[in-house]
Amino acid sequence: MAAPNQSQQVTYDAIVIGAGIQGSFTAYHLTQRHKNTLLLEQFMLPHSRGSSHGQSRITRSAYSRLPYARMMPDCFRLWQRLEIESATTLYRRTGLVMVGPAGNAELEAHRRSLGDHHHLLDATALSQRFPGFQLHAGEVAVWDGSGGVLFADRALRAVQDVFRRHGGTLRDNEKVLRIEPGAVVTVTTTAGVYRAPRIIITAGPWTGPLVAPLGLLLPLQPLRIDVCYWREKEPRSSSTGEVTPCFITMGLNQTPHDIYGLPSIEYPGMMKLCYHHGSPTDPEERDRVPPGTLRPDVDLLRSFISRYLPTLDSQPAVVETCLYTNTPDGDFILDRHPKFRNIIIGAGFSGHGFKLAPVVGKLLCELSLGEKPSHSTAPFSITRFPGVLKAGL
Repeated sequence: MAAPNQSQQVTYDAIVIGAGIQGSFTAYHLTQRHKNTLLLEQFMLPHSRGSSHGQSRITRSAYSRLPYARMMPDCFRLWQRLEIESATTLYRRTGLVMVGPAGNAELEAHRRSLGDHHHLLDATALSQRFPGFQLHAGEVAVWDGSGGVLFADRALRAVQDVFRRHGGTLRDNEKVLRIEPGAVVTVTTTAGVYRAPRIIITAGPWTGPLVAPLGLLLPLQPLRIDVCYWREKEPRSSSTGEVTPCFITMGLNQTPHDIYGLPSIEYPGMMKLCYHHGSPTDPEERDRVPPGTLRPDVDLLRSFISRYLPTLDSQPAVVETCLYTNTPDGDFILDRHPKFRNIIIGAGFSGHGFKLAPVVGKLLCELSLGEKPSHSTAPFSITRFPGVLKAGL
């Protein structure tokens, strides 16, 4: 379908800006409600410029923050529904090991969120479930049997395919130039002009610049993350058909932020290990890393591997990049614009949003339709951050 020219205006029931996993699920839920929905993406699909690319993400039931723990059963159900609708496998259960010092408050909160559905593992039990992972004195491991891997690229394609099958319109390679508020919002892109009584902005690290002209100064910090793959000294996954569990560390003295790892799925014989933090970046510049740039997080991962996973090589075989868009408190923004109530914003997923996307999209859909959200959005309000609304707006 050809894009309209600038003089032509096309009206929809809803417009979603940003076709990452959050925006795509928002559009998916809107079409499930029989809303004529336009999903806009500034880059040509598929692309690796944002936060939804790559083959794998961790999912789990355990969460230290109660709002997310309450969402996860609904997330698992909706992921399963998408698998059925798309006839595609999107999840592989591997189990999840959470490691930290005994008595660590964050680890204890994760354990409590599982209720009776968890196991404490000592070093012997851990070695049976995760050969090669070494616990040290004073450390404990918690097992979340629901944990596993979401196939990210496959999931993004699946939700977009189902969206279009239900009548949704997806336009990529169209950058939004201007948003004009009103009872009907006007969105001008590089290829056309579109109008809708509601819009939802899910533009990842580009959200801040998009909403600034609307009088919002959101405290969003894009971070460039090094995604590292480490070769197994003795690969086991390809020969046995088995995979090691995912893992997350919490509160280790050597690492101010968490470390997480996924089994050898994307690159056979290599584990994916990442530091849950990164370097502030401009999303337009994130792939332009000068040669010789120091990567302190890679050095930190090397030290971690020598102590906890000596079965891996000490140097990463592949280093890729991804983007986080962090809020100051690490919690999402899921809210209406404080003044323009038919403009909805989903942002600041802070490196842990992919697994929750089915429910995030559902909540953003409900907010845009004026419905009572199926989960409380109070923890995700814009106004929890002081000074976000420009004076005089």
